[in-house]
Amino acid sequence: AARQPGSAIKPFTYAAALDPAWSGRAGQPPLTAASILPDLPTTFTVENADGALAAYRPQNYDRQYHGPVSVRAALANSYNIPAVEVLERVGVETLRTLASQAGIQTFTGRYGLALTLGGGDVRLLELTAAYGIFDDGKTVTPRAILKIEGLEIGEVEIGDWRFQSAATGAPNLQSPISNLQIISPQTAYLVTSILSDDVARSPSFGTNSVLSLPFPAAVKTGTTTDWRDNWTVGYSSERLVGVWVGNADNSPMAGVSGVDGAGPVWHDIMRLAHRVAPLSFARPDGLADVQICAPSGMLPSPECPRTRWELFAAGTQPTQPDTQYQRIAIDLATGMRATEETPDNRRAEKLFRVLPPEYHDWMVAQGIAIAPPAAEARPGDSVALAKSTAPPLRLTSPAGHTAYQVHPGMPQSTQRLPVAGLAADGRLWAELRLVVDGEVITTAQDATRLDGWWPLSLGEHRFWLEGEAVAGAPTTRSGEALIQVDEFRSDQLTYGVEP
Repeated sequence: AARQPGSAIKPFTYAAALDPAWSGRAGQPPLTAASILPDLPTTFTVENADGALAAYRPQNYDRQYHGPVSVRAALANSYNIPAVEVLERVGVETLRTLASQAGIQTFTGRYGLALTLGGGDVRLLELTAAYGIFDDGKTVTPRAILKIEGLEIGEVEIGDWRFQSAATGAPNLQSPISNLQIISPQTAYLVTSILSDDVARSPSFGTNSVLSLPFPAAVKTGTTTDWRDNWTVGYSSERLVGVWVGNADNSPMAGVSGVDGAGPVWHDIMRLAHRVAPLSFARPDGLADVQICAPSGMLPSPECPRTRWELFAAGTQPTQPDTQYQRIAIDLATGMRATEETPDNRRAEKLFRVLPPEYHDWMVAQGIAIAPPAAEARPGDSVALAKSTAPPLRLTSPAGHTAYQVHPGMPQSTQRLPVAGLAADGRLWAELRLVVDGEVITTAQDATRLDGWWPLSLGEHRFWLEGEAVAGAPTTRSGEALIQVDEFRSDQLTYGVEP
């Protein structure tokens, strides 16, 4: 039966975007494994089955936003929002055509951007066979065991597998032709490189998970949002294995994901099928290894904080140095950018990460300092300017009007509350202080946010964040959060106690 593949279909979306021929059909230059994609709250406009326009807001599996992510990180970690961004770039019809040519015969309906998240049904055999293009870019046709008469090789009859018709379920003699070049060998190797990168996928799957094997292997999982289907499809240079886990009656499972359900089965089959470790994947000509600035995908600059090596199809590697990390001269008296009139004793260079405006809210939430805009500041105006331009402060934890309890049977050291606050627009503040009942519990200088812990204490307590935008400026305070801490009672719920 055909079932929804979840994220197991994503490699085909990325293959279309990485391949020059397929991306060219969509009028787009090819992406690279280092290309940066936005993983931000995004609303896409899609067309419903009745032709009406509607808003589509995908979410990631972890319900988090990861900001600017590389294609490698986006696919390896199976982030949903970047995958939808990529499909919007290449087009739904491009994905459907590529998947069909690779061997998936079930994409016959009308689909939207959710197709890249598993919105179209597939059969296990067809999806698994379609992954064969990531070996060298060519299709493979499965071979079926027709008869077993004994344990010797000559007593096992092998024949062609006849794919089923998507419409009738009857045998389809028009099964994919073997060795049909679908994507370039370089694109296939890039996808394989990403799917076999245990380090790249570790933020979502951890290191040494069931997706890791003691030999080179590429793998992708898939899970439907209602837990009805989960998948793991992966391959070595010698074997290709696909696993589906679900209920025959299509009822949902109890929170079983592709890595939890199908993953262990795939892992064990791959181990058994490779009693002798396979060779590494064959690397085609036409690829280049380039050291890049990891956060931006550009060539390293002196300010780049972290580099790594990336693989590129020849001719697609970056040629310009990183521009995300910039040293900007700051007027210490105003906190704004220094001007020609700023005296040397008030100038200081600070390193900022400069991203497009759409990343502003994400940067603030992450505590990343926002580079101040250019401003015309006159000598003598420093305090007034700082006061007028000082961004507000926001206490993010604890929430106001909440109740907590102290348990007498637990160590006091474990009964504590996270306290945090930030500058609402992400600018650096000269000093920030977290305050409880008028007492400072922690401070930071040249910071955009501040985090600390407060041991629970009986009674009513008030929390706020305060600080100065620049040295000598008036103190600014956030709003207060009022909480109540009582002794534990078994007939009441306990809120907010951190382990």
